[in-house]
Amino acid sequence: MDRKEQLIIVRGGGDIATGTIYKLNRCGFPVLVLEAEQPSAIRRRVAFSEAVYDGKAQVEDMLCFCVSSLKEAWDVMGEGHVALLKDPECRILREAKPWALVDGILAKRNLGTHRGMAPKTIALGPGFTAGEDVDLVIETMRGHNLGRVIAEGTALPNTGVPGKIGGYDRERVVYAPGAGSVHMICEIGERVEKGQVIAEIVAEAEAESVSGRNAGSASGRLPVKATISGLVRGMIREGYPVTEGFKMADIDPRLEEYENCFTISDKARCIAGGVLEGLLYLERVQGC
Repeated sequence: MDRKEQLIIVRGGGDIATGTIYKLNRCGFPVLVLEAEQPSAIRRRVAFSEAVYDGKAQVEDMLCFCVSSLKEAWDVMGEGHVALLKDPECRILREAKPWALVDGILAKRNLGTHRGMAPKTIALGPGFTAGEDVDLVIETMRGHNLGRVIAEGTALPNTGVPGKIGGYDRERVVYAPGAGSVHMICEIGERVEKGQVIAEIVAEAEAESVSGRNAGSASGRLPVKATISGLVRGMIREGYPVTEGFKMADIDPRLEEYENCFTISDKARCIAGGVLEGLLYLERVQGC
């Protein structure tokens, strides 16, 4: 079968999934990304999911276009680009007959992916059992086994602790101090100091009078401060609605890594290699 006919559907277009999407497209596979209505990528400069908002997204030298139909998707993919469709429920499977499907949502649980969706199914990270939910699982935990193809069993469970970068793990991730919409003060790639205000949460709360009548609305701004000094590697979109504790920014303490804010990470590339290996392995053992 010609590679151009081997459609791969990828669920999710965040930064980790984008590494896989990029590699598969470079290898000649047509790739259709299925995304949510309101993606929440932090590393937006390296996430094809941004095409949901802007109509298109560029990651390194590759373009992704948001489409509204399978025909439009094939037109985009035929030109060598990545296509993205807002379809978190995979309704497009009623029309499309993908050669393979990759779950790159990284929700730490299965949001409905199963082996009946495509002849070849692969999932990234915990929440799936290889040989049951999907054919193969790719390890996403940093360490010796990162990118390993798992044919039986599961990936390592989520620890809730971000990967260590420059000696920091939990400290480098910034969470929303309250509910509201995000107002960015600092941009991705900007150098910040610990304690510096990098964003605000614009919150609104209704005040009630003693008699119970609506006394109007009061609005406030909650400052979001840098947890460490470094570079803003990721920041959620302007105006995005968040809840208290929502992951909204990521700071890299390595000041010399400025360019890395705008390129696919080593972790994403390693996982992508595991996906490609897994697909070629399944192609060999299935004979098609």
